[in-house]
Amino acid sequence: MKTKSKLSIGIGLLFVMIVLLTTLSIFYINKLSNDSKNILVANYNTIDYCRKMEIALNDGIEIPNNKQLFLNSLQLQQKNITELGEKELTDELWNHFQELVVKPQDTIVIKEVRNDISAIMLLNMQAIERKSNIANITAQKSVFWITISGTICFLAAFIMFVNLPGSIANPIQELTNSIKQIAAQNYSQRVHFSGHDEFAELAASFNSMAEKLEAYQLSNLEKLMMEKKRIETLIDNLQDPIIGLDEQKKILFMNTIALQITGLKSDEVKGKFIQDIAVKNDLIRNLIQELFSDTGTTSLKKQPIKIYAEGKESYFEKEIIPIRIIPTGETVEKLIGNVILLQNITPYKELDFAKTNFIATISHELKTPLSSIQLSTALLSNKQIGNLNTEQQELIDSIKEDAGRLLKITGELLNLSQLESGLIQLSVVECNPLDLVHYALEANQKIAEQKKVSIRMQIPDELPNVKADKDRTSWVLSNLLSNAIRYSYENSSVIITILNKGNALHFAVQDFGVGIPPQYLNKIFDRYFRIPGNKSEGTGLGLSICKEFMNAQGSDIKVVSDFGSGSTFSFDLPVV
Repeated sequence: MKTKSKLSIGIGLLFVMIVLLTTLSIFYINKLSNDSKNILVANYNTIDYCRKMEIALNDGIEIPNNKQLFLNSLQLQQKNITELGEKELTDELWNHFQELVVKPQDTIVIKEVRNDISAIMLLNMQAIERKSNIANITAQKSVFWITISGTICFLAAFIMFVNLPGSIANPIQELTNSIKQIAAQNYSQRVHFSGHDEFAELAASFNSMAEKLEAYQLSNLEKLMMEKKRIETLIDNLQDPIIGLDEQKKILFMNTIALQITGLKSDEVKGKFIQDIAVKNDLIRNLIQELFSDTGTTSLKKQPIKIYAEGKESYFEKEIIPIRIIPTGETVEKLIGNVILLQNITPYKELDFAKTNFIATISHELKTPLSSIQLSTALLSNKQIGNLNTEQQELIDSIKEDAGRLLKITGELLNLSQLESGLIQLSVVECNPLDLVHYALEANQKIAEQKKVSIRMQIPDELPNVKADKDRTSWVLSNLLSNAIRYSYENSSVIITILNKGNALHFAVQDFGVGIPPQYLNKIFDRYFRIPGNKSEGTGLGLSICKEFMNAQGSDIKVVSDFGSGSTFSFDLPVV
């Protein structure tokens, strides 16, 4: 029988029994109510009327009030005739009452009246007893049938309570356990339900699915092993070192090149915790620092690493790739391991070194002739040598400007090459912050006058000295001021501000020019970057070098810009 049919029959039967029990209860309760009402309404009222008539008779019928009470009670009794023979007795009482009204002292008539009242009361008392017996019988029947119906309903409900939940829940529980076994790849699991209900059909479908999965697993195991070997061979022959870890940081594999640069052997590391290997291997310890840091592996920032192996230096960029998947049938992403990838960038590093050396050489070689050109133009401009006409003076000024621009570019390239090669050496000493500002003002005063830009200063009267590399910090402040003037409108102003923060001085250069588009704020410190569409001259190196100079001193340059309203560049220097 189908489960739906079982539920329908069981619940339907229980519903019918409840309706039957309710109907029987209502029927017998109404019947008992009617019997009780007959006793109370008819016979009890008659006895009450007779009692009042006896009271009136005993108190003296000749008294008007008693006479009236007797008459009223008698008239009510005449309207309450319910028993056989009660009408004749009531009529006889009426006749005797009429005689008594005429002869109130006649004892014979009084006796007749009393006998009539007693006869009526006796008749109603017998009726009450008879009707009480009928009510008792009705009550006994109602108790019997209601008890029988209630017992049947209770037994049916108890049987359903014991059997029905189990007949539904037990197959579901067994099926759930079997599904868990299948999810754990135990495809030999089977479910056995007898009968022809839905659970039997579900068990048959489940067993068919499990059988197909088992066959599929067996047929694909060889293919999976072949693919595994193919992937292992591919990884092992890659020219970049690769280390694979599981979620517990156990080493799953290390390809040949990874074993070579670490000086390890495959049988020494496979299946071992990588932190145990790192105890005895400095390179492994350096590679896994991010895995055991507070930030975990969320940051995938590449870190150049210099490794000396097999008699030569090589450079690698490290990348830790977390492997996350959403297991089949689940919704939550799960970390199943990490891959440490080292990309060999040695050829690029060699090219970078060559580029840096080339830039340094060219910059150094260009400084000498450019300085000679500046000296020559200065001599030509000297009136002691001879006067120049207007056209010649303009040519000399143009040569001076171009030579100054070239000298600035070669200076930036020379600074860049020193930064890249690591040859730059800082000279952090105690210096006066006003000296830094005056250097920047002197270097940019002429260009500010040419563009009609006023330079305003907001500097406290007394300032403590700061610790800084005076030459490079002055160059940074001069470069920031030069950029502010360059990107300002004519007849506008630039503000240099110094604030005392207690343990540091805050330097800021603010302009009211075009500002920086928001999408380029995070790129302006990149080397050679220039904002698209910007027609101002420059190499795109100034801000990059400024930032690296300040970073080398333990500070940083920050920028706040409102596109269309101007920008503010700032940095902090520690006080002495």
